[in-house]
This record gives sequence, C-alpha cells and structure tokens, in this order.
Amino acid sequence: MITPEQTQELHASEVYWTARAMQEQGSRFYRALGDALHAADAANRRLILTTWPDACWDFYRRGLRLRAAECEG
Repeated sequence: MITPEQTQELHASEVYWTARAMQEQGSRFYRALGDALHAADAANRRLILTTWPDACWDFYRRGLRLRAAECEG
C-alpha cells in the first residue's frame, strides 16, 4: 500500500508520463489502462488512481525515469 503522501503526489502529478510508462512497459491490461488514464477526465482519472494505487505508483515512478531519460537525450 502506498502512503498518504505518495497518494497525494500521485493525484497531483501530470498523468502523461504515468500513462506513457503503462503503455510502453505494461502488460496488455496496463497498456489499456494507460490509454484510459491518458484519455480520462478528472473524475475518471481519480477513479483509476484510487482503484489501482500501487500499480499507478509503480508506473508513476517509471514515468519519472522516462521523463528524465528523454530530457537527457
């Protein structure tokens, strides 16, 4: 389970990199969830992040690494 601080950070973050990490590195399910997260409005985005907090946190961290790698290149 993620901490309340991590939950707050996840909900405050831009979802682009989280969704991209899901689409590029996830299983078929997480690729589809990444597509849904990217297209979701605020209410549905909150629903996705609340329903799968641990997985979303993992992909959020992966997204941060993707963003860092892209900024370096």
